[in-house]
Amino acid sequence: MSTPVVHAALNFTLTGRTALVTGAARGIGHAIAMALGQAGARVGVCDLDAEAAEAAAARLREVGIEAVGVGADVADEAQVQAMVGQVQAMLGGVDILVNNAGIVSTGPLLEVTTAEWNRVMAIDLNSVFFCAKAVLPGMMARQSGRIINIASVAGKRGGGLLGNSCYAAAKGAVIALTKGLAREAGPYAITVNAVSPALTDTEMTSALAPQARAEVLAQMPLGRAGTPRDIAAAVCFLASREAGFVTGEIMDVDGGFMRD
Repeated sequence: MSTPVVHAALNFTLTGRTALVTGAARGIGHAIAMALGQAGARVGVCDLDAEAAEAAAARLREVGIEAVGVGADVADEAQVQAMVGQVQAMLGGVDILVNNAGIVSTGPLLEVTTAEWNRVMAIDLNSVFFCAKAVLPGMMARQSGRIINIASVAGKRGGGLLGNSCYAAAKGAVIALTKGLAREAGPYAITVNAVSPALTDTEMTSALAPQARAEVLAQMPLGRAGTPRDIAAAVCFLASREAGFVTGEIMDVDGGFMRD
């Protein structure tokens, strides 16, 4: 008689790991920071607004999560390096990086100024490069790590929800960077993935006109907008040990919007 194989229970806890989340003072970023902390991680809460970052970290501490708030402009490489150094000094080496910080640009391309184009690229794309570059040496030395980028369905379909071609180009580049970096980081047991939301209820999307919102929801089989918690749940999975064989993946969390 063969001996039955006993499989260990799945383990999605993040105890003992340090996470850094950008744009984490509110919205999707704050939901991600809270979810990672509730899973056991120590959390560095980064935001352009240092006071808002500390206030968000305080909300995590109120529920028993070890967290620090750090102010930084993630479009500035020197500030990113300083931010990562501060988080590492206070919480330990960064095991999980979530590149969430971003802005939306709307309107036709002919109305986009060069300054606006550069600003969107700096915040939505350059920040991913700067933050990944800052945490990779430590992850490579430890032969372990998770990098999770927040992309958008706009990066796959060329805009069309809130974002225009400028925003879509930035998020499309994030998708390409995710796939390329997954190849580079794989030999060091570092996974690199992206979560690609569709319409999600946040302050950023609150300006959407009711008719436009209804038109978007009509294209979504689940018939509702996403919530920050929906996105956070996907991030938690990708951050977990159980996602160790998932890399270079662009996970649509979109209510079925990209089903075609």
